[in-house]
Amino acid sequence: MQDILTMLNTLHRPRLMMRAARIGAQDYRRAAHLPRLLGYGVLPRHGAALLKLMDIEAALEEQRTQSDASYSLIRHLDVLIAMVAEARILRRAQAPAQPQAPAVLGVVT
Repeated sequence: MQDILTMLNTLHRPRLMMRAARIGAQDYRRAAHLPRLLGYGVLPRHGAALLKLMDIEAALEEQRTQSDASYSLIRHLDVLIAMVAEARILRRAQAPAQPQAPAVLGVVT
């Protein structure tokens, strides 16, 4: 089974939608946005939230490609914004800690 971030890298959506999602992700606030998309209650962890968002987005993408009358571009963008932001958070959490430069002690030459 592929990991979540690899699955995200295989998604291909229209360039303009993804550009709007990346711009919107800059103002993403998890506590405000996720309950509206996933339902109110305890917020899931980043990986679980991302999986749920991916399921929602897949259904919206199906509606978009089938020209379904109930398709909502705004909702699709909201979900994509949340996906981009949650993926960024997950990547940061999985990245190895950056080694810090050793502190220079007051060496006088």
